Amino acid sequence: MSSLQKPQLHEDWIDSYALRIVKNLQESGFETYLVGGCVRDLLVGIHPKDFDIATSALPNQVRKKVPNAYVIGRRFKLVLVKRGDLQFEVATFRRNITAEEASAKAEGSADDDGVEGDNYFGTCEEDAQRRDFTANAIFYDPVNHKLIDYMGGIQDINNRILRMIGDPKDRFIEDPIRILRAIRLSHKLHFSIETSMRAAIAECSGELKKSVLPRRREEWLKFLRLKEPHLAFMELFDLHILEQILPGLHSVFMDPTKMEIFEMHLARINHAGIDKQDPVELFAGFMFAFMKAQYGEGAWSNAEVYDDPKLAYFMREEMGIFKQEAMMILKAMHLMPGLRKIDLYSRKGERRQMAFVTNEAFGLALKLSLIDYSLSASEIHYWLQQIEKYSGSHPAPVH
Repeated sequence: MSSLQKPQLHEDWIDSYALRIVKNLQESGFETYLVGGCVRDLLVGIHPKDFDIATSALPNQVRKKVPNAYVIGRRFKLVLVKRGDLQFEVATFRRNITAEEASAKAEGSADDDGVEGDNYFGTCEEDAQRRDFTANAIFYDPVNHKLIDYMGGIQDINNRILRMIGDPKDRFIEDPIRILRAIRLSHKLHFSIETSMRAAIAECSGELKKSVLPRRREEWLKFLRLKEPHLAFMELFDLHILEQILPGLHSVFMDPTKMEIFEMHLARINHAGIDKQDPVELFAGFMFAFMKAQYGEGAWSNAEVYDDPKLAYFMREEMGIFKQEAMMILKAMHLMPGLRKIDLYSRKGERRQMAFVTNEAFGLALKLSLIDYSLSASEIHYWLQQIEKYSGSHPAPVH
């Protein structure tokens, strides 16, 4: 049953564009709410990055009522609304497919009014039932200031528990990426994972091998945006997940010394000025920590490290790092020894100095040196002055 409760959330954090989209659709007669991660984050006191909207309006009705709205997706249609640099996803309430519909679909029978292709549209309550965790199934009406909770998500948030909607094992087999999401969200929110779900994670970890690499890559980036990503990777190791999908990192965790080196360096990405919205910088911080653990903290030789096919395989096939990203990361690492040779640099002509400092990987090399503690404060200051000299702009502050 729906429970309408007085919200204890930060209404002033709700994006004004998102509020207007909800208001617009409500005024057109459609049931419309904020939903998912944004409502959950507002309830736990985290500033939401995205605002997703759920509505009874069908995709083409949304497109007609909301300016700058585009229907996207072939199988699962939703609407993308653009507002300057921001975009908002507006999805029609969906429901689970019934066994009869599944067989009718297989036989190619005609769809009913509530079905468009693979889109089985339903009610707000049906939409809540098909979401993953109870904490993600809360709707919020920002116009009338009402929380709508069919799955007991508010209680679970109050108790700081992450609970699966439905049978955890079935839901993980249905989509194994939910295993990674569960662990990541438990670390992001500091929630404990409900007992039966934790047991199902251990039992279903092998299912992750069936997941596709691009989706795992997106999860790794989200893991690296956590405040303490090293603790989340440690839990993946404890739950036997690393050995399934990141065997390269699993081998690091099997060696206590290597594990300590990895965790120590990865923890420093928060203080090195790494741009957490830039996949290249995030992966660079991770790979640097991994390589320090794997190849030692001394100087690396090209043959030993950069030409190691195992390293290339780990980056490409396990982490999902793109070729261009890998090239930029390795280029930054190649530049790092030069940062410690200020005497040699200062004897070069101005053109060669400028080429070094304006190299596209220079800024990243400087940040990785902060993870490594390989430069003194005066050396860092020197390079910041050189950036200012040759780029004509003030460098971003280094933490």
